[in-house]
Amino acid sequence: MKPARILKHIEPPHTWSQVVNGEWAAELLQAQLDEWWPKLFGYHMLKLGGLSCELASGHCNIQHQICIDKFNPLHNVVADPFALPFVEKAFDACVVAHQLDYCSDPHRLLREVDRVIVDDGYILISGNNPVSALGLRGILPWNHKRFPWKGRMFMPMRVKDWLGVLNYEVVFHENFAILPATRHQACSAWVEGMVSDSLSSVGSMYLIVARKRTVPLKPIKPTWKLRRQLAPLGMNCRTKASRKQKC
Repeated sequence: MKPARILKHIEPPHTWSQVVNGEWAAELLQAQLDEWWPKLFGYHMLKLGGLSCELASGHCNIQHQICIDKFNPLHNVVADPFALPFVEKAFDACVVAHQLDYCSDPHRLLREVDRVIVDDGYILISGNNPVSALGLRGILPWNHKRFPWKGRMFMPMRVKDWLGVLNYEVVFHENFAILPATRHQACSAWVEGMVSDSLSSVGSMYLIVARKRTVPLKPIKPTWKLRRQLAPLGMNCRTKASRKQKC
């Protein structure tokens, strides 16, 4: 297994139009996220990267949303993803769409995102599956300089292991986009619906939704107390009659 951290810098795509069949990938990912927007609650949400910025989240219950990227016109904050300019536990949810695939140090990125997420907050991570028809196309030499093969692809199980180290509970994981993009979208959608159950492990993309779990260092004492049972008190009563008997 190759190490996750590399010294080479990979410039991530800032829009889905830079990715081969990017509109098709964004549409499928959008359909997956639309089912999760109503389930998220809180005050602030972070969308990391240009690909995350272009995903529509108007139906999300979290209205205040911050988009971070350098060149995407939809961003409202420009910052280094390894050093986010926010205090700890500032966001209730974070969307990381295909950012681990183009990151030189995925562990560091996840730790920084974990720093700004509140306890019991959600992180939504998507990426490309190397064991898929899309991943196998990366073997072709003319695809090495094109997105998404210009970056790296990590197995979903490996990403889940990273989240487990950070005390995240994976509440949802699904692989999708089994068939490559074609002009006949209606036909491909029908075929994919037929084979999605048996061939889900070879889907071209994955979505992982995890929730941050924090165990307190000290046990919390209960505020209630047990009612004491009534018991007769032992009293040492001495009278004059008892003293005469002893004498």
